[in-house]
Amino acid sequence: MDIARPDVKRKKRLRQIGYAVAGLVAIVLITGALHTLKPAAPSVDKATLWPGTVQRGPMLREVRGLGTLVPETILLIPAQTDGQIAQRYLLPGTPVKKDTVIFLMNNPELQQAAMDAQYQVKGAEAELNNLKAQLQNQLMDQKAKAAVVRSAYHQAQIQRETNAELFKLGLTSDVILRTSQVAEEELGKQNEIAEKQVDTFANSIDAQIAVQQAKVDQLHALAGLKQSQVEQLKIRPGIDGMLQELDVEVGQKVTAGTVLARVAQPQHLKAQLKIAETQAKDIVIGQKATIDTHNGIITGHVSRIDPAVQNGTVTVDCSLEGELPSGARPDLSVEGTVELERLTDVLFVGRPVHGEANSTIGLFKTNGPWNDAGEATRVQVQVGRTSVNSVEVVKGLQVGDTVILSDMSQWDNFDRIQLK
Repeated sequence: MDIARPDVKRKKRLRQIGYAVAGLVAIVLITGALHTLKPAAPSVDKATLWPGTVQRGPMLREVRGLGTLVPETILLIPAQTDGQIAQRYLLPGTPVKKDTVIFLMNNPELQQAAMDAQYQVKGAEAELNNLKAQLQNQLMDQKAKAAVVRSAYHQAQIQRETNAELFKLGLTSDVILRTSQVAEEELGKQNEIAEKQVDTFANSIDAQIAVQQAKVDQLHALAGLKQSQVEQLKIRPGIDGMLQELDVEVGQKVTAGTVLARVAQPQHLKAQLKIAETQAKDIVIGQKATIDTHNGIITGHVSRIDPAVQNGTVTVDCSLEGELPSGARPDLSVEGTVELERLTDVLFVGRPVHGEANSTIGLFKTNGPWNDAGEATRVQVQVGRTSVNSVEVVKGLQVGDTVILSDMSQWDNFDRIQLK
């Protein structure tokens, strides 16, 4: 017969509870210890990284931007008169001379007006010639009348002299002598008047002809203007260059002032760079620049800075110096570098992938020279002024330190990496 022992059951239950509590405490302690442990440092292949060594010395500050070559001179060719595009002779990309005809316009009203102006000139010239002939005839009539008076005057003079001689000889009376003297005086006055009339009329001829000549000149000028407008229906560039763009089509009606085409001089190009607005604040006109056309390097200088910001960039124009390399043409893609300043004695290192000016960044610093380094530890580095390929180190590194400049964002959760 079995004997009941309740104390044995109670001790057994207490022992089970104790084991469970001890196991739970152990799990909690182990979990906490695991959480306090740092993650194992990952291994990174050196061959995939880009190192840089901190140096002290001169540092050249530069900014870089992409852009294109554009003509310095672009001539817009406007329509001088109203009209309709009748013919197109050239396409964009064609070299042109200053007198090359690009378009032919049609304006019947203007062409008719030019013809009318020519006929008016011919009519006015005919009137001028007729007036000259009439005035010459009238002048000849005046001279003929004056000649008759002069002849009568001379005859009166001879008669008076004859009568004077006869009077001395007693062969004529005093009355006849005085009559001949009076006749001579009257004819002398008439002769003087006739001579003055001839001179006055001769002088008036020039004035009358000048009035008609002024009318002819006015009509000539009007006809010349109309003819010039007709000639302007032939659209010419006015300069030697390259036809860049046509802005109208055949058959299109245009008004005076409408831009018809654009002509550039490809021998005179400039580089138009797009610089990030955060880097363009230190650019000033006159700074040196180098332009890489991918077929040669051209030196130049900053000639213009656009005051506006578009899509986060500032447009900077650089005038080019010297001969252009072969293949340089408008719209050619180029890469330009602008020299900002030369720093004489600063602590600097190669520019990290993420290294903005005047900021604090995290960089992995190796435990020795790159070839011998086995690991790298993250340090906080204060960056000052920046350039295209280097940055100024303000705080956090010393001369000779080696840091990793590559993009290390995939190891942001680690403060230490192993190098292999």
